[in-house]
Parts: sequence; structure tokens; C-alpha cells
Amino acid sequence: MKQKAVALKYEATQQHAPKVTAKGDGKTAQKIIEIAKENNIPIKEDKDLVEMLSKIELDKEVPQEMYKAVAEVFSFIYKISNEKR
Repeated sequence: MKQKAVALKYEATQQHAPKVTAKGDGKTAQKIIEIAKENNIPIKEDKDLVEMLSKIELDKEVPQEMYKAVAEVFSFIYKISNEKR
């Protein structure tokens, strides 16, 4: 099974919901992960969520029915970020 990756961006003051900013599989997924690591962006592995998010068009907001799952990811990221401080 090919590796897949999806990148999300969320700016609470400018957006209603997170947006899909990059997605891909194989070499593209590897590049997304590499860029995240180079920029100290936390990575959360969740194959089911990546599968769902990969169906969203680039630069589109995550649909409301996915908010709970995405909120769990952002909660994980904030926790990891605060632990590093």
C-alpha cells in the first residue's frame, strides 16, 4: 500500500475551518512529510483520516462532518507543541 499524506492549515482568525493545503501519495507524500519535518511541523499518523481528507480538493475547507476527527489531530499537535516549549 502506498504511503499517503495530507497537510492542513488553520488560522483561527482568518478561516472557519482547516484547509487542505497539500496531498498526495508515494513520492509526493514523502515530500510533504519531509517538508513538515524540516519545518518542525508535528506529524500525526492516521490512515483513515488521511484517506478521508485526501478526497477534499486542495485549498478547500474540511467539511463540518469531519470537524471532530480533525479537532483531535489539532489537539494532538497543540499538546506536542506545548511539550516542546
